Amino acid sequence: MATFTKTRLRAGVWQGVLTLADGESPEIDVLHLESPVQGVTVKPLQDSDYLVSVPIPLRALNDGVQSFVVQAAKSGETLASFAIIAGSALDEDLRAEIDLLRAELDLLKRAFRRHCVETA
Repeated sequence: MATFTKTRLRAGVWQGVLTLADGESPEIDVLHLESPVQGVTVKPLQDSDYLVSVPIPLRALNDGVQSFVVQAAKSGETLASFAIIAGSALDEDLRAEIDLLRAELDLLKRAFRRHCVETA
């Protein structure tokens, strides 16, 4: 069973540590918009740990949210994912998300209060 732990994003390179069970090979694919990301490196650290470095391609730096998926090459199992959020659309996206969360919280509060009244 493979596990993946994100370590950092620095200077345009996202990094994580891939831990594998004995006998597993560190073959991974990183996808952005269903296309492979070029330049991904996997270097052994110790025992069954590997440092995975993913350079963020310039074509991925756009307004909005850009998602990346780290998968096991053979099985297609998703090991990790990360997102890059940028641009002017970010402010509007966050405000809309906060408004939606507030509305859901209000709905839950009303339902909880109604439940308390009905069961009292």
